[in-house]
Amino acid sequence: MRLPNHKVLILFLLTAFLGGCGYYFPGVYNGPARTIYMPNWKNRTSELDLNAKIYQSLSRWFQKSNSLHMTKDKSAADLILAGEIMYIDLPSISWSSNARTTEVRVRLGVRYILKDLKSGDILWEVPNELWTENYSTEGGSAVVADREREALKKIISDLSEQVYLGTLNKLRAKDIKAKARAARHLNP
Repeated sequence: MRLPNHKVLILFLLTAFLGGCGYYFPGVYNGPARTIYMPNWKNRTSELDLNAKIYQSLSRWFQKSNSLHMTKDKSAADLILAGEIMYIDLPSISWSSNARTTEVRVRLGVRYILKDLKSGDILWEVPNELWTENYSTEGGSAVVADREREALKKIISDLSEQVYLGTLNKLRAKDIKAKARAARHLNP
């Protein structure tokens, strides 16, 4: 298949513009290779396997980067990403005219930390973060249970994405500081 000349020109200009303007994709980390030790998060709730679900979701996000590698061996790691699930709550927030709950909100409280194991520096610490997602209680108990699972699944997915992107931002900032220090030593 042969592309018309104007399409080739547009493709070339677009590639040159995006490659040369300093634009980067926020979900891609191309810095120095690093290994991250990520233990299962401590689960202070009665929700079984919640920590495993978060671990799996985070692992999927971190597999998107060719420069970051996950390990279960702390001694082989450069960084640690640890967290704790502090609470989960399902309080009612909306009522029907019969004084029946029509909607509830899943609330998940977490905290997490990203630490450089070599220097001991804390790169990022979130001491208390609340995640919420609403779902309807209309329908039978099986339908409601499915909605609750979906709401929790969405929270976990959103949380994992934020932790991943936040980690990339912190690592980029660390890389920029390291380059600035190196430049100062070369040009006193």
